[in-house]
Amino acid sequence: MRLTLTETTDPRVYDDVVSQLPITSALQGWGYGEARRVLGQVPLRYLITQDGRTVGAVQLIRKRLVPGFSTLYAPRGPALESLDLLPALAPAFKKVARPTDALLKIEPPVPYDAIAEDSYDTLPAAFGPFTRAPTEQPEHTIIADLTRSEDQMMKDLSSMARRNVRTAEKMGVVAGRDDDFDAFWEIFTATNERAKLGAFPRAYYETMLREGNAHGGEAYIVLSRYQGRALAGGFFVAMGKGTYYLFGGSVRDDRLGEDGQPLKDSKAPDAFYWNAMLDAKRRGYELFDFWGIPRVLDESKHSYGVFKMKLKFSEQRVWYPAYDLNLNVAAPAIVKALRWRKTQNNLRKRGSADDVL
Repeated sequence: MRLTLTETTDPRVYDDVVSQLPITSALQGWGYGEARRVLGQVPLRYLITQDGRTVGAVQLIRKRLVPGFSTLYAPRGPALESLDLLPALAPAFKKVARPTDALLKIEPPVPYDAIAEDSYDTLPAAFGPFTRAPTEQPEHTIIADLTRSEDQMMKDLSSMARRNVRTAEKMGVVAGRDDDFDAFWEIFTATNERAKLGAFPRAYYETMLREGNAHGGEAYIVLSRYQGRALAGGFFVAMGKGTYYLFGGSVRDDRLGEDGQPLKDSKAPDAFYWNAMLDAKRRGYELFDFWGIPRVLDESKHSYGVFKMKLKFSEQRVWYPAYDLNLNVAAPAIVKALRWRKTQNNLRKRGSADDVL
C-alpha cells in the first residue's frame, strides 16, 4: 500500500475532508492549528491519498526544541478512513519531514474501552513502525453517546447528577451557549489558580475561538449562570460528529441574598455539563468528549474530583493512546529531554512531578 501526503493551504478544502472522515477529531481542524501558531508552532496540513483517492488528512504541528532540532505532532490525528492505513503512513511522513525533525508523534482518534482493570496493558503496542509512547493530549478520558434519546440520557446520569440538575432548574439557573469570553476567562483563570494548573496566553484561546468557526468546524463557549452571574463554563471545539470540552471550570458564588445570608448552592456546574450535552445533541453531534481524567486515579489529588464530577454524567471511560516514529538517530535523546522538561515544568508550576491528568 502506497500513501501520498499532499500539502494544502486551502482551509475549507482541508476541513471539509477532516469533518467527513469516520476517524477524526476537532484537534485536526484548521482552527486548532492556527491557535498553535500563537505559541510559535507551525501547523502543516496534508491530504492523504491512495491511488488518487483521498483516504485521510493530517495536521502536523512542527515544534522547535533547540537550534537544529524540532518535532512533528499530529494532535488527536491523523484523520483516516481506517486504522489499517497507519503503518503505510510512515514512509509518507518521512518524505515530508525535514532533516531537523527528529521525532513524529501521532494520536489516532480511536477510543479504546477503559473499564477493565487491565485495559491499559491491552492497548495496541504498535502500528507497524509506530510504537506506543506518552501522549500530549489527555490519554484517559470520558465520552458520552449523544445518539440516545434525551430521556435516556437523563436516566443514565447518576442519581446525584439528576438531583442537582433538577435543583438548578428549580432555582432558575440558565445554561447554554454564550458569547461572553470575559466571563469564561474569569472562570477558567480562577480554576487554574485554585488547582495550580498552567495555561497558555489569552490570545491562544481567542484565536481558537475565532479560527475554529471560520472554515468548517465549530468553537464555542457554554456558560451556566445564576441570577446573571456566570459560575461555571467551558470552551468546546467540534468537528464532524464530535464535540470536545477542552477548557473550563467553576467559581464559588460568594454573593449575599437580600436577607444578608450567603446564596444557596445553585448547582451551576451540574447545569453546565447537562446543558452542554443537550446543546451538542440538538445540533447533531453524536460524541461528547469530557476531555481528560487521571490516568492513575488517586483520591488525594485535585484531578480525582474532576474525574468524579465527569463520572456523574457518563461512565464510559476510554483510552486514546499515542505512538512515536523516530525520524533520525537523535530521537531517543530528544524523548528523554522532553520527559525531563515536562517533569521540570510540573515541579515549577505545581510542586509535583506528576502529570495533571
